[in-house]
Amino acid sequence: MYLGLDLGTTELKALLLDREHRIVALARAPLTVSRPAPLWSEQEPAQWWAALEAAMASLRATDAGALAAVRAIGLSGQMHGAVALDADGQVLRPAILWNDGRSAAECDELAARVPRLAAIAGNLAMPGFTAPKLLWMRAHEPELFARTACVLLPKDWLRFMLSGARASDMSDASGTLWLDVGARDWSDGLLASCGLTRRQMPELVEGSAVAGHLAAGPAARWGLPAGIPIAGGAGDNAASAVGMGLVGAGQGFVSLGTSGVIFVSGERFAPDPARAVHAFCHALPGRWHQMAVMLSATSAVDWAARCFGLGDAPALLAAAATLDADGRHGAPLFLPYLSGERSPHNDPGAQGVLFGLTHAHGPAQIAYAVVEGVSFGLRDGLDTLARPVGELVLVGGGARSAWWAQLLADVLDVPLALCEGSEAGGALGAARLAWLADGGSEAEVCRRPETRRRFEPSRPPQDALASRHGRFQALYAALRPSFRNRAA
Repeated sequence: MYLGLDLGTTELKALLLDREHRIVALARAPLTVSRPAPLWSEQEPAQWWAALEAAMASLRATDAGALAAVRAIGLSGQMHGAVALDADGQVLRPAILWNDGRSAAECDELAARVPRLAAIAGNLAMPGFTAPKLLWMRAHEPELFARTACVLLPKDWLRFMLSGARASDMSDASGTLWLDVGARDWSDGLLASCGLTRRQMPELVEGSAVAGHLAAGPAARWGLPAGIPIAGGAGDNAASAVGMGLVGAGQGFVSLGTSGVIFVSGERFAPDPARAVHAFCHALPGRWHQMAVMLSATSAVDWAARCFGLGDAPALLAAAATLDADGRHGAPLFLPYLSGERSPHNDPGAQGVLFGLTHAHGPAQIAYAVVEGVSFGLRDGLDTLARPVGELVLVGGGARSAWWAQLLADVLDVPLALCEGSEAGGALGAARLAWLADGGSEAEVCRRPETRRRFEPSRPPQDALASRHGRFQALYAALRPSFRNRAA
């Protein structure tokens, strides 16, 4: 039995996986995001630990026997978040999250200091990454920066609490802008550009390697064997790829989570910073991947459901699905850039826009516009990547909607596959990485789950969508100068 822990932005998942690839149990605990100032996004790490305690208590109440049989733990989590610790291991401030946009000026500063940044780190300097957050701390919270003895990523802080080990894996570390992604090692030059050294960084391991052992305290509370290994784990997207068996070159997925992601695995380091493509290490040794990332996907749907009185995301999707072809054609356009945008625009000042509203528009057309706008944003990201081989696997909470899955297949012009466990991809991948750390072979562990349903692009809707996608792109191009003025 293997335990996978996935620390997301809106919830923490704890999953039990047996050696027959059967998900034995899945517990969830909600999380909230604090936005104390415009563009800010933070969470208290103590909230993550409380969520983990709640999820593990739930598993112990229903599956104590399975917990007692766990042989290893794997970790997955939201990337880029900065958890600053002092010399005693105490958290110095709330974690600054991946969708925080306050550090645009620090990105410019970092790019000017290190002209070869993208060639080494594989990525442009963007506010979501970890390094600009520490530069922001140095400029705006110098006393806290001076006390920072270690910087951990969110899931790695959970590892520290579980085991006392300060370690990270290659995939998650790729999102800091401190890693030499091709060499799979910290870059002393990139660290120095932020006033940091290796001494303040966690130890680096591969995602399938052992990176700590469970301490006696949590083991006793949760009914787990003390001392079991904790795998290096992975950032949430690389973990999802492992969970879906997508570790070969050209295999990939589209994720409908809080953010939206197009992920394609590769066998080499292939940066493409000119198009805001992310080039990261994969969770397994000797492999890399490319990603296009948009910052607001299901979070935009949740926002619209709240703002327009549609209840929740399932209700909004149901309303959107009622429109016929004429209703979709006459819907407003929606730019989904509620937290700025990464791929392909690298535009922290970008904003959400509903364009073309009239008295004739009702909730269903607004709902459709929002879902379509997120889908168009993902298409723009896909067009920055080398086309995947064959179909993409659909993962994330948005995968629960068959209607959205079909719309997305039409927009992307790629077949989509919904697999067993796709909604728990990160937690499932974390459990599989635990299995690998316990001695499992890649061929045994990283197999593709059974496909539950496929969605093929349908030509007539796709033709109609192409015209609206062109108008969507033209709207962003027209508004981009005003977004830049706002950011300045």
